Amino acid sequence: MIHKGCPDEYPISLIINGYEMAVFQLTKFDLEDWTYGYLFSEGFIQDATDIDSIVINEEQGSIHVSLRSDFDEEQIFSKKKHYTAGCGRGVTFFSMTDVKQFDKVSSNKTYQLSYLLKKRAEFAQNSRFYLETGGMHGACIVDEAGNITIREDIGRHNAVDKIIGHAIRKRLHPGRLVLLTTGRVSYEMLSKAAKFGFPVIGSRTAATKQAVQLARYLNIDVVGYLRGKMATIYTSAGRIENDLMPEPALEAVLEGGN
Repeated sequence: MIHKGCPDEYPISLIINGYEMAVFQLTKFDLEDWTYGYLFSEGFIQDATDIDSIVINEEQGSIHVSLRSDFDEEQIFSKKKHYTAGCGRGVTFFSMTDVKQFDKVSSNKTYQLSYLLKKRAEFAQNSRFYLETGGMHGACIVDEAGNITIREDIGRHNAVDKIIGHAIRKRLHPGRLVLLTTGRVSYEMLSKAAKFGFPVIGSRTAATKQAVQLARYLNIDVVGYLRGKMATIYTSAGRIENDLMPEPALEAVLEGGN
């Protein structure tokens, strides 16, 4: 594969009701989706109707958000910031203790492992900016009909915020969606998915021990290393049907190993 260009990243300031929250490294597309997704993931909004307006100025590198109601900026900004790992470094105000207070996910929708592998391959084949540059992360939602929607960014957590923002704007129900990501499922990634209510998360790479512990607590199925005909089931809440040949490593994970 010959890549034609380099991935872009830009410093973009997020300003909420006149208060500058932080400067983020982002790739400059689907910024409105990112704004909705990030504000939801961090608890600033509960749904799309909480935002009155968004003004994006790419030249100045700023996103101005007007919320329909005031927020207690002192309470928000006095909370300890947790800087996320990985490329496109971000920040979250939720600790692992905070995430454990989220509602546990409830969904009886089941998926075969082979189906998730198929959708992961479809996701990879349609990740336009990764195919062009070889240096982008992506996040994808699979709906009940099997349709996929993809968002990409230099940062894996930014890509997830973008796809969550898309789902919020379209008023999609999380219980019938699968979240797929190219990035490692760490605790902050798991917290974003849990906040929205995804019952199943799949990744082409690993999940951290902390993320697995939170997923078990919040009743979320996590599947890693979705590649070819391989997969590792980290947690099992009864939504994943293993229709592949069983492997010792996978069985060990199902029995409670990490």
